[in-house]
Amino acid sequence: MIKKSTFKLSAILMATTILFSSCASIVSKSSYPISINSAPSEAKIVIKDKKGIEIFSGQTPATLKLRAGSGFFGKARYQVTFSKTGYDTKTVPVEFKMDGWYFGNLLLGGLIGMLIIDPATGAMYKLDTEFLNETLVQATASNQNDGLQVYDLNEIPTEWKSHLEQVSE
Repeated sequence: MIKKSTFKLSAILMATTILFSSCASIVSKSSYPISINSAPSEAKIVIKDKKGIEIFSGQTPATLKLRAGSGFFGKARYQVTFSKTGYDTKTVPVEFKMDGWYFGNLLLGGLIGMLIIDPATGAMYKLDTEFLNETLVQATASNQNDGLQVYDLNEIPTEWKSHLEQVSE
């Protein structure tokens, strides 16, 4: 038979553990999966963090995990750049927002969870979107710099004609 003092001590220990644990860290996570796709597929993607450091390079489709935090009380931000030959380059932000479970610390996690654990682990933030599906726009001859372009005299835009010079043979 369990003594009353042992039972009380166990109950106090369990209550203390619950009160001093972090709510968002228990319910949420510190990194989130994101699926990245493009039309057309097999576009090159480069992901940089808010400091401009490249953290991933690959091609679509891709699935990876991004950390929610960026230092103590710091929310992570990323830039995903899509590129493919014949298409305009496109850069899309990936944002994190405050996780509602963070405020559960007021009831369950206490000050340690609210001021130390969740801010340190990044669990106070959650991913704004789980999917990036981007459509790349086909590049036109005027914005491609892929080398020498040859034009017929009748295809040259009017504003270019004032810069032409006749070459004698």
